[in-house]
Amino acid sequence: MPSRVEVRQQEYTVGMPIDESDMGTEKRCEVSVIVPTYCEAENLPVLIPRISAALHGARISGEIVVVDDNSPDSTERVCMELAGEHPIRLIVRKADRGLSSAVIHGMREAYGRVLVVVDADVSHPPEKIPELVHAVQSDGVDFAIGSRYVAGGGTDEKWGLFRWLNSKVATALARPLTTAHDPMAGFFAIRRTTFRSAASLDPIGYKVGLELIVKCGCRRIKEIPIFFGNRLRGKSKLSVKEQFNYVRHLKRLYEYKLGIAAQPIQFVLVGATGMIVDLTVFAFFMRVMPAYIGRALAIWVAMTWNYWLNRRLTFSNARERPILHQYVLFCMSCALGAVVSWSVFAGLHATVGFFVEQPMLAAFIGIVAGTLSNFLLSKYVAFK
Repeated sequence: MPSRVEVRQQEYTVGMPIDESDMGTEKRCEVSVIVPTYCEAENLPVLIPRISAALHGARISGEIVVVDDNSPDSTERVCMELAGEHPIRLIVRKADRGLSSAVIHGMREAYGRVLVVVDADVSHPPEKIPELVHAVQSDGVDFAIGSRYVAGGGTDEKWGLFRWLNSKVATALARPLTTAHDPMAGFFAIRRTTFRSAASLDPIGYKVGLELIVKCGCRRIKEIPIFFGNRLRGKSKLSVKEQFNYVRHLKRLYEYKLGIAAQPIQFVLVGATGMIVDLTVFAFFMRVMPAYIGRALAIWVAMTWNYWLNRRLTFSNARERPILHQYVLFCMSCALGAVVSWSVFAGLHATVGFFVEQPMLAAFIGIVAGTLSNFLLSKYVAFK
């Protein structure tokens, strides 16, 4: 037996090996439980028997697919030892990294008609797997979640206010994408056919369940209450980097959901922040210089702010272009909008008595007038 394996080709039903001649057929097994791992060797001897017992107790034929990102610990040895009594397949990934991509890889390699995902840190109760499986096997359910935030669910009292608040904010940001109470959950089930219906899957970070809900078109969601505990052993993988990855992931999902409307909406939202910057700076400049000069300077400051955010968000696919060159193109593209914005302001402020007393309102109307030309020229010139 080789010391390292890419895929451990041993298939089992609960408590009894499957004949290898049956591998690769559509018969497969009823359920595949995917467990993504990186340095979780200490937790697997606790988790795997509990998953196996849950399947066996519910008379569900299944497999446990451990997808490991080439851990430097003893994960492979532990899995091979456990495979003598439990239905394990180990897939070792040497090239790729990341929880979400590990889950997707495991789901693609899985043989079960129902796919269940569970964290390796024993924070999810494996005993709830049969309920998740039965939920997606029933008519009218696309996706089942082991949920912390429905009646009967909860989290460990040691979770802490910051972690709870972080989870709630993340859930709120995803609210327009799904009605689920706990779309951030890493404990869920989906039918294999539903999983395969996604045209493309490219999640970033840890929230693969949200990716599947959106891109597999899962509208009928059932949430099974669970108690979410703290990690049994080892160190949490959640970091500031992963929180930024979640924001990037949300951006991708909103773009997917909104289609061609995504860029104009993002551009307008960026412009809204630029308007706040514009008016704030203008209010300051009016105290120290003539209004017309202050207005021109405020437009330039806001334009620079808008360039930076549009480069990071709206037109992020064009970030490979040299920043100075792109900035000059953006400024040139926005010149017409800036002229329109300033001209409208100046015309209203100079000729309409009401706007003489209300220069901020005149500035606002000018900003709106320049927005359309700014977007079109930005899209087709600066960020082409």
